[in-house]
Amino acid sequence: MYKGKTVGVVVPAHNEEAFVGRVIETLPGFVDRVYVVDDCSTDGTWEEIQRYAERANEARTEDATLADGGLYFDRVVEPIRHETNQGRGGAVKTGYRRALAERMDVTAVMDADGQMNPDMLSRIIDPIVAGDADYAKGTRLLHRDRREMSGWRFFGNSLLTYLTKISSGYWKMSDPQNGYTAISREALQRIDIDGLYDDYGFLNDVLSTLNVHRLRVADVAHPAVYGDEQSGIRYSSFVPKLSALLARNFVRRLVMRYVVRDFHPLVLLYFFGVVGTLAGLAGGVVAPLALVGSGSAFLRGSISLLLVIVGGISLAVAMTYDLQTNEELGVREHEAGEPEEPARQSEAEQ
Repeated sequence: MYKGKTVGVVVPAHNEEAFVGRVIETLPGFVDRVYVVDDCSTDGTWEEIQRYAERANEARTEDATLADGGLYFDRVVEPIRHETNQGRGGAVKTGYRRALAERMDVTAVMDADGQMNPDMLSRIIDPIVAGDADYAKGTRLLHRDRREMSGWRFFGNSLLTYLTKISSGYWKMSDPQNGYTAISREALQRIDIDGLYDDYGFLNDVLSTLNVHRLRVADVAHPAVYGDEQSGIRYSSFVPKLSALLARNFVRRLVMRYVVRDFHPLVLLYFFGVVGTLAGLAGGVVAPLALVGSGSAFLRGSISLLLVIVGGISLAVAMTYDLQTNEELGVREHEAGEPEEPARQSEAEQ
Protein backbone atom coordinates (compact mmCIF):
# COMPACT_ATOMS: atom_id res chain seq x y z
CA MET A 1 0.00 0.00 0.00
CA TYR A 2 1.23 3.49 -0.88
CA LYS A 3 -0.03 6.53 1.02
CA GLY A 4 -3.25 4.73 1.86
CA LYS A 5 -3.84 3.42 -1.70
CA THR A 6 -3.60 -0.19 -2.85
CA VAL A 7 -1.23 -0.58 -5.78
CA GLY A 8 -1.26 -3.25 -8.46
CA VAL A 9 1.36 -3.66 -11.19
CA VAL A 10 0.78 -5.36 -14.54
CA VAL A 11 3.92 -6.85 -16.12
CA PRO A 12 3.28 -7.94 -19.74
CA ALA A 13 5.95 -10.38 -20.89
CA HIS A 14 6.73 -11.99 -24.23
CA ASN A 15 10.04 -13.82 -24.64
CA GLU A 16 11.69 -11.90 -21.78
CA GLU A 17 13.42 -14.84 -20.08
CA ALA A 18 16.56 -12.79 -19.43
CA PHE A 19 14.87 -9.86 -17.68
CA VAL A 20 11.45 -10.74 -16.24
CA GLY A 21 12.81 -12.30 -13.03
CA ARG A 22 14.84 -9.21 -12.19
CA VAL A 23 11.80 -7.01 -12.78
CA ILE A 24 9.72 -9.08 -10.36
CA GLU A 25 12.28 -9.15 -7.57
CA THR A 26 13.09 -5.43 -7.71
CA LEU A 27 9.52 -4.14 -7.45
CA PRO A 28 9.06 -1.80 -4.44
CA GLY A 29 7.71 -3.24 -1.21
CA PHE A 30 4.62 -1.01 -1.26
CA VAL A 31 3.20 -2.92 -4.26
CA ASP A 32 0.23 -5.04 -3.14
CA ARG A 33 -0.28 -7.20 -6.23
CA VAL A 34 1.77 -8.00 -9.33
CA TYR A 35 0.03 -9.52 -12.35
CA VAL A 36 2.75 -11.02 -14.56
CA VAL A 37 1.16 -11.96 -17.89
CA ASP A 38 3.12 -14.32 -20.11
CA ASP A 39 1.76 -13.63 -23.59
CA CYS A 40 2.44 -17.10 -25.04
CA SER A 41 6.23 -16.87 -24.90
CA THR A 42 8.29 -19.44 -26.79
CA ASP A 43 11.37 -19.30 -24.56
CA GLY A 44 11.76 -19.89 -20.81
CA THR A 45 9.80 -16.81 -19.74
CA TRP A 46 6.96 -18.78 -18.11
CA GLU A 47 9.34 -20.89 -16.04
CA GLU A 48 11.19 -17.76 -14.89
CA ILE A 49 7.92 -16.07 -13.91
CA GLN A 50 6.83 -19.07 -11.85
CA ARG A 51 10.21 -19.36 -10.14
CA TYR A 52 10.43 -15.71 -9.13
CA ALA A 53 6.73 -15.56 -8.23
CA GLU A 54 7.13 -18.47 -5.81
CA ARG A 55 10.11 -16.79 -4.22
CA ALA A 56 8.31 -13.45 -3.84
CA ASN A 57 5.16 -15.06 -2.44
CA GLU A 58 7.15 -17.04 0.12
CA ALA A 59 8.81 -13.83 1.28
CA ARG A 60 5.40 -12.12 1.61
CA THR A 61 4.05 -15.04 3.71
CA GLU A 62 7.00 -14.80 6.08
CA ASP A 63 6.41 -11.05 6.54
CA ALA A 64 2.64 -10.67 6.80
CA THR A 65 2.78 -7.13 8.20
CA LEU A 66 2.68 -4.27 5.71
CA ALA A 67 4.46 -1.02 6.51
CA ASP A 68 1.32 1.06 6.04
CA GLY A 69 -0.86 -1.37 7.97
CA GLY A 70 -3.03 -1.73 4.89
CA LEU A 71 -4.89 -4.53 3.15
CA TYR A 72 -2.90 -7.76 3.16
CA PHE A 73 -2.63 -10.10 0.17
CA ASP A 74 -1.02 -13.45 0.93
CA ARG A 75 0.20 -13.74 -2.66
CA VAL A 76 1.92 -10.69 -4.06
CA VAL A 77 2.72 -12.11 -7.51
CA GLU A 78 0.13 -13.81 -9.68
CA PRO A 79 1.47 -15.56 -12.79
CA ILE A 80 -0.97 -15.53 -15.71
CA ARG A 81 -0.38 -17.30 -19.01
CA HIS A 82 -2.02 -16.72 -22.39
CA GLU A 83 -2.42 -19.84 -24.50
CA THR A 84 -2.38 -17.69 -27.64
CA ASN A 85 -0.43 -14.52 -28.31
CA GLN A 86 -2.70 -11.50 -27.81
CA GLY A 87 -0.17 -8.68 -28.22
CA ARG A 88 1.16 -6.28 -25.62
CA GLY A 89 -2.19 -4.54 -25.33
CA GLY A 90 -3.97 -7.84 -24.85
CA ALA A 91 -1.59 -8.77 -22.03
CA VAL A 92 -2.11 -5.43 -20.29
CA LYS A 93 -5.89 -5.77 -20.65
CA THR A 94 -5.75 -9.14 -18.87
CA GLY A 95 -3.89 -7.52 -15.98
CA TYR A 96 -6.31 -4.57 -15.93
CA ARG A 97 -9.29 -6.90 -15.59
CA ARG A 98 -7.66 -8.72 -12.67
CA ALA A 99 -6.78 -5.43 -10.95
CA LEU A 100 -10.37 -4.22 -11.33
CA ALA A 101 -11.70 -7.47 -9.89
CA GLU A 102 -9.45 -7.00 -6.85
CA ARG A 103 -10.31 -3.29 -6.60
CA MET A 104 -6.79 -1.91 -6.81
CA ASP A 105 -6.84 1.86 -6.24
CA VAL A 106 -3.95 2.40 -8.66
CA THR A 107 -2.79 0.01 -11.40
CA ALA A 108 0.62 0.56 -12.99
CA VAL A 109 2.19 -1.13 -16.01
CA MET A 110 5.88 -2.06 -16.19
CA ASP A 111 7.31 -3.96 -19.14
CA ALA A 112 9.30 -7.13 -18.48
CA ASP A 113 12.35 -6.02 -20.50
CA GLY A 114 14.06 -4.13 -17.66
CA GLN A 115 13.83 -0.70 -19.31
CA MET A 116 11.62 0.71 -16.54
CA ASN A 117 13.36 1.55 -13.29
CA PRO A 118 11.21 0.25 -10.39
CA ASP A 119 12.55 3.05 -8.19
CA MET A 120 10.58 5.44 -10.43
CA LEU A 121 7.27 3.72 -9.70
CA SER A 122 6.37 6.01 -6.80
CA ARG A 123 6.83 9.07 -9.03
CA ILE A 124 4.68 7.52 -11.76
CA ILE A 125 1.76 6.86 -9.40
CA ASP A 126 2.11 10.06 -7.31
CA PRO A 127 -0.10 12.24 -9.60
CA ILE A 128 -2.90 9.70 -9.26
CA VAL A 129 -2.51 9.17 -5.51
CA ALA A 130 -2.52 12.96 -5.02
CA GLY A 131 -5.68 13.28 -7.12
CA ASP A 132 -3.99 15.48 -9.75
CA ALA A 133 -4.51 13.03 -12.63
CA ASP A 134 -6.51 9.97 -13.62
CA TYR A 135 -3.74 8.48 -15.76
CA ALA A 136 0.02 8.99 -15.58
CA LYS A 137 2.70 8.03 -18.07
CA GLY A 138 6.43 8.32 -18.30
CA THR A 139 8.17 10.45 -20.89
CA ARG A 140 11.80 10.27 -21.98
CA LEU A 141 11.59 13.32 -24.23
CA LEU A 142 11.30 15.83 -21.36
CA HIS A 143 14.19 14.46 -19.34
CA ARG A 144 17.38 16.51 -19.24
CA ASP A 145 19.49 13.46 -20.08
CA ARG A 146 18.48 11.74 -23.34
CA ARG A 147 21.91 10.33 -24.20
CA GLU A 148 20.64 6.74 -24.20
CA MET A 149 18.15 7.56 -26.97
CA SER A 150 19.58 7.51 -30.51
CA GLY A 151 18.97 10.41 -32.89
CA TRP A 152 16.80 8.27 -35.16
CA ARG A 153 14.73 7.00 -32.25
CA PHE A 154 14.34 10.55 -30.92
CA PHE A 155 13.17 11.80 -34.32
CA GLY A 156 10.64 8.99 -34.74
CA ASN A 157 9.35 9.42 -31.22
CA SER A 158 9.00 13.20 -31.65
CA LEU A 159 7.06 12.74 -34.90
CA LEU A 160 4.79 10.15 -33.32
CA THR A 161 4.27 12.47 -30.35
CA TYR A 162 3.00 15.24 -32.62
CA LEU A 163 0.63 12.93 -34.50
CA THR A 164 -0.71 11.48 -31.26
CA LYS A 165 -1.26 14.97 -29.83
CA ILE A 166 -3.59 15.68 -32.77
CA SER A 167 -5.29 12.29 -32.54
CA SER A 168 -5.76 12.15 -28.76
CA GLY A 169 -6.29 15.82 -27.87
CA TYR A 170 -3.62 15.74 -25.14
CA TRP A 171 -1.46 18.57 -26.44
CA LYS A 172 0.87 18.64 -23.41
CA MET A 173 1.61 14.93 -23.74
CA SER A 174 4.90 13.57 -25.14
CA ASP A 175 6.46 10.14 -25.77
CA PRO A 176 3.13 8.33 -26.38
CA GLN A 177 4.81 4.93 -26.85
CA ASN A 178 6.16 5.00 -23.29
CA GLY A 179 4.60 2.01 -21.55
CA TYR A 180 5.48 3.03 -18.00
CA THR A 181 1.96 4.04 -16.95
CA ALA A 182 -0.51 4.10 -14.08
CA ILE A 183 -4.27 4.52 -13.97
CA SER A 184 -6.82 5.05 -11.19
CA ARG A 185 -9.57 2.53 -10.47
CA GLU A 186 -12.23 5.11 -11.31
CA ALA A 187 -10.70 5.77 -14.75
CA LEU A 188 -10.30 2.05 -15.41
CA GLN A 189 -13.98 1.53 -14.62
CA ARG A 190 -15.04 4.25 -17.07
CA ILE A 191 -13.14 3.10 -20.14
CA ASP A 192 -14.10 0.03 -22.17
CA ILE A 193 -11.14 -2.28 -21.54
CA ASP A 194 -12.35 -4.94 -23.97
CA GLY A 195 -12.66 -2.37 -26.77
CA LEU A 196 -9.03 -1.21 -26.53
CA TYR A 197 -6.54 -2.09 -29.26
CA ASP A 198 -4.52 -5.26 -28.62
CA ASP A 199 -1.25 -4.59 -30.42
CA TYR A 200 1.47 -1.92 -30.13
CA GLY A 201 -1.02 0.89 -30.78
CA PHE A 202 -2.63 0.09 -27.42
CA LEU A 203 -1.06 3.08 -25.67
CA ASN A 204 -2.26 5.52 -28.34
CA ASP A 205 -5.74 4.02 -28.18
CA VAL A 206 -5.84 4.42 -24.40
CA LEU A 207 -5.03 8.14 -24.67
CA SER A 208 -7.82 8.78 -27.18
CA THR A 209 -10.28 6.82 -25.05
CA LEU A 210 -9.31 8.78 -21.94
CA ASN A 211 -9.88 12.06 -23.78
CA VAL A 212 -13.38 11.03 -24.83
CA HIS A 213 -14.15 10.68 -21.11
CA ARG A 214 -12.37 13.98 -20.27
CA LEU A 215 -9.88 12.31 -17.93
CA ARG A 216 -6.68 14.04 -16.85
CA VAL A 217 -3.29 12.74 -18.02
CA ALA A 218 0.07 13.49 -16.36
CA ASP A 219 3.52 13.26 -17.96
CA VAL A 220 6.36 12.18 -15.63
CA ALA A 221 9.89 12.68 -16.97
CA HIS A 222 12.44 9.89 -16.58
CA PRO A 223 15.71 8.92 -18.30
CA ALA A 224 15.79 6.67 -21.35
CA VAL A 225 17.23 3.19 -20.75
CA TYR A 226 18.16 0.72 -23.48
CA GLY A 227 20.13 -2.48 -23.22
CA ASP A 228 20.28 -5.96 -24.76
CA GLU A 229 16.52 -6.35 -25.19
CA GLN A 230 15.12 -6.77 -28.71
CA SER A 231 12.12 -4.83 -29.93
CA GLY A 232 9.23 -6.94 -31.20
CA ILE A 233 7.94 -4.16 -33.47
CA ARG A 234 7.90 -4.86 -37.21
CA TYR A 235 7.86 -1.40 -38.71
CA SER A 236 6.59 -2.56 -42.12
CA SER A 237 3.25 -3.43 -40.51
CA PHE A 238 3.43 -1.19 -37.44
CA VAL A 239 3.54 2.15 -39.30
CA PRO A 240 0.48 1.58 -41.56
CA LYS A 241 -1.58 0.06 -38.74
CA LEU A 242 -0.73 2.81 -36.30
CA SER A 243 -1.42 5.51 -38.89
CA ALA A 244 -4.87 4.06 -39.53
CA LEU A 245 -5.50 3.77 -35.78
CA LEU A 246 -4.54 7.41 -35.14
CA ALA A 247 -6.81 8.61 -37.96
CA ARG A 248 -9.71 6.49 -36.70
CA ASN A 249 -9.24 7.66 -33.12
CA PHE A 250 -9.05 11.29 -34.24
CA VAL A 251 -12.42 11.06 -35.99
CA ARG A 252 -13.97 9.09 -33.12
CA ARG A 253 -12.77 11.63 -30.56
CA LEU A 254 -14.16 14.59 -32.51
CA VAL A 255 -17.52 12.89 -32.98
CA MET A 256 -17.86 11.76 -29.37
CA ARG A 257 -16.54 14.94 -27.73
CA TYR A 258 -17.85 17.67 -30.02
CA VAL A 259 -20.93 16.19 -31.71
CA VAL A 260 -22.51 13.47 -29.55
CA ARG A 261 -21.76 14.75 -26.03
CA ASP A 262 -21.52 18.45 -26.84
CA PHE A 263 -21.07 20.75 -29.81
CA HIS A 264 -18.07 22.85 -30.74
CA PRO A 265 -17.42 24.65 -34.06
CA LEU A 266 -13.92 23.19 -34.23
CA VAL A 267 -15.52 20.08 -35.78
CA LEU A 268 -16.61 22.15 -38.78
CA LEU A 269 -13.23 23.87 -38.95
CA TYR A 270 -11.44 20.49 -38.98
CA PHE A 271 -13.84 19.21 -41.65
CA PHE A 272 -13.51 22.17 -44.00
CA GLY A 273 -9.77 22.33 -43.31
CA VAL A 274 -9.18 18.72 -44.33
CA VAL A 275 -11.55 18.84 -47.32
CA GLY A 276 -10.20 22.17 -48.54
CA THR A 277 -6.57 21.15 -48.22
CA LEU A 278 -7.06 17.79 -49.97
CA ALA A 279 -9.17 19.36 -52.74
CA GLY A 280 -6.57 22.07 -53.27
CA LEU A 281 -3.70 19.59 -53.43
CA ALA A 282 -5.62 17.32 -55.81
CA GLY A 283 -6.57 20.26 -58.00
CA GLY A 284 -3.00 21.51 -58.02
CA VAL A 285 -1.81 18.19 -59.43
CA VAL A 286 -4.68 17.23 -61.75
CA ALA A 287 -5.71 20.59 -63.23
CA PRO A 288 -2.36 21.57 -64.80
CA LEU A 289 -1.97 18.14 -66.37
CA ALA A 290 -5.49 18.19 -67.80
CA LEU A 291 -5.27 21.73 -69.11
CA VAL A 292 -1.78 21.91 -70.59
CA GLY A 293 -1.71 24.80 -73.07
CA SER A 294 -5.07 26.08 -71.89
CA GLY A 295 -5.50 29.65 -70.71
CA SER A 296 -7.57 28.45 -67.73
CA ALA A 297 -4.71 26.42 -66.24
CA PHE A 298 -3.42 29.45 -64.33
CA LEU A 299 -6.91 30.17 -62.94
CA ARG A 300 -7.44 26.56 -61.86
CA GLY A 301 -4.00 26.49 -60.22
CA SER A 302 -4.72 29.72 -58.35
CA ILE A 303 -8.02 28.35 -57.06
CA SER A 304 -6.23 25.19 -55.89
CA LEU A 305 -3.61 27.27 -54.08
CA LEU A 306 -6.35 29.32 -52.44
CA LEU A 307 -8.11 26.16 -51.25
CA VAL A 308 -4.86 24.91 -49.69
CA ILE A 309 -4.31 28.22 -47.91
CA VAL A 310 -7.89 28.44 -46.61
CA GLY A 311 -7.80 24.77 -45.59
CA GLY A 312 -4.51 25.28 -43.76
CA ILE A 313 -5.88 28.29 -41.88
CA SER A 314 -9.01 26.34 -40.92
CA LEU A 315 -6.88 23.49 -39.58
CA ALA A 316 -4.69 25.89 -37.60
CA VAL A 317 -7.71 27.57 -36.01
CA ALA A 318 -9.31 24.18 -35.25
CA MET A 319 -6.13 22.96 -33.54
CA THR A 320 -5.99 26.16 -31.49
CA TYR A 321 -9.57 25.64 -30.30
CA ASP A 322 -8.79 21.97 -29.63
CA LEU A 323 -5.74 22.87 -27.56
CA GLN A 324 -7.67 25.41 -25.50
CA THR A 325 -10.56 23.00 -24.91
CA ASN A 326 -8.22 20.28 -23.62
CA GLU A 327 -5.82 22.54 -21.71
CA GLU A 328 -7.08 21.47 -18.30
CA LEU A 329 -6.74 17.75 -19.07
CA GLY A 330 -2.94 17.80 -19.33
CA VAL A 331 -0.66 17.72 -16.27
CA ARG A 332 3.11 17.99 -16.61
CA GLU A 333 5.32 16.72 -13.81
CA HIS A 334 8.83 18.08 -13.22
CA GLU A 335 11.88 15.86 -13.38
CA ALA A 336 13.43 16.46 -9.97
CA GLY A 337 14.60 13.49 -7.95
CA GLU A 338 15.02 10.71 -10.52
CA PRO A 339 17.33 7.92 -9.40
CA GLU A 340 20.63 7.83 -11.24
CA GLU A 341 21.00 4.11 -11.90
CA PRO A 342 18.17 2.09 -13.48
CA ALA A 343 17.50 -1.35 -12.06
CA ARG A 344 18.22 -3.85 -14.80
CA GLN A 345 20.27 -6.98 -15.21
CA SER A 346 21.85 -8.43 -18.29
CA GLU A 347 21.66 -12.10 -19.16
CA ALA A 348 25.33 -12.56 -18.28
CA GLU A 349 24.75 -11.26 -14.73
CA GLN A 350 22.02 -13.77 -13.88
